[in-house]
Amino acid sequence: MDKALEGVKILDLTHVQAGPSCTQLLGFLGADVIKLEDVWGGDSTRKDLGHRPDSDSFYFLIFNNNKRAVSINLKTERGKDLFTGLLKWADVLVENYSLGMLDRLGFGWDVMHEINPGLVYAAIKGFGSYGPYAEYKGWEMVAQAVGGAMATTGYPDRPPVYLSPGVGDSGSGLHAAIGILAALRKRDLTGKGQRVEVAMQDAVVNLMRMQLTSALGLQRPEARRGHSAGRGLALVYPCAPGGADDYIMIFPRGEMWDLLLAAIGREDLIGDARFADYDSVAAHADEIEAIISEWTRKRTKREAMRILAGAGVLAGATMNSYDLLEDEQLIERDMVVNVEDDARGDYTMIGCPIKLLDEEMTVRRAPRYGEHNEEVLTTILDCTPEEVRRLREQGVIG
Repeated sequence: MDKALEGVKILDLTHVQAGPSCTQLLGFLGADVIKLEDVWGGDSTRKDLGHRPDSDSFYFLIFNNNKRAVSINLKTERGKDLFTGLLKWADVLVENYSLGMLDRLGFGWDVMHEINPGLVYAAIKGFGSYGPYAEYKGWEMVAQAVGGAMATTGYPDRPPVYLSPGVGDSGSGLHAAIGILAALRKRDLTGKGQRVEVAMQDAVVNLMRMQLTSALGLQRPEARRGHSAGRGLALVYPCAPGGADDYIMIFPRGEMWDLLLAAIGREDLIGDARFADYDSVAAHADEIEAIISEWTRKRTKREAMRILAGAGVLAGATMNSYDLLEDEQLIERDMVVNVEDDARGDYTMIGCPIKLLDEEMTVRRAPRYGEHNEEVLTTILDCTPEEVRRLREQGVIG
């Protein structure tokens, strides 16, 4: 075996971000992922936020590497027959349909478990399959709101703020991947599959653990504190040349305060009573901000990061989305890679964040719509090329 999950077969009925981020990660790790889409255009993200009319959107491409793709009409009897065959083939089925969709198609858990007793069935829902919110629709923004992320983000005198990282969608996908691996491990021991469920609200709450300490310990909600590091001390400082993203984050906690002063050439302030401890620092936060900003404004954010982080200070340049694609650290770690695509042309893509250091992580292009219909139907479901042609004419496959 060249890959950790080589031989694991995954039937991917997911769309948009939460589900695809889960199955893509498993594909990175070597699983054979077949993305099953409908015959009316498939995953909406193939077109959403598109940049050119002759290719899938980067919204789709960035969440669907290392997969194969088939398009089957599950509302037809023949389509259901094909789906049953794929259920028998699969080790794992992952879906993030609306609640009850598979039941309405005639493939609830009891049916799927009877077809394949070893199947691991993973579902990602906004609020799960039970509880008073179960019927409510979930989405990234909803999950952030009800999971507590928005209420702790922003400034205390302003409304809550939406976070740009996909903590609701991709955060749920990561949790689902962990659950799937645990269920597969148990199946290896017992021979029986089981259900894995991740509610997006639950996933965000789990990521919010640190922000729940005030509620648990002091019985009060965590306050929004803008870009403050606490006690009024600024967390971000302006850098040259002064653009919208030219800032550096600096958090000089504890003994790092002396390291920071030395790094910016203000050794004269080491031991100054105004900055002796956290309480005194809070009392002189404006003076501290002025001292640090005077130094940062004369340097680019990358230069400031190199100097400060190199001196042992907690510091990081506030990289925008384009900066990330040119970041030498991410390139070195294969988080920014080149993907070959003979139809679209080669393009830059984000790599696998999990490194198994004895394995090479390969990022393959996302599949085109229905690209592997014939390959999957002939090799897994024993259809002939002529049958595949007829199924396409009959609208059973796309």
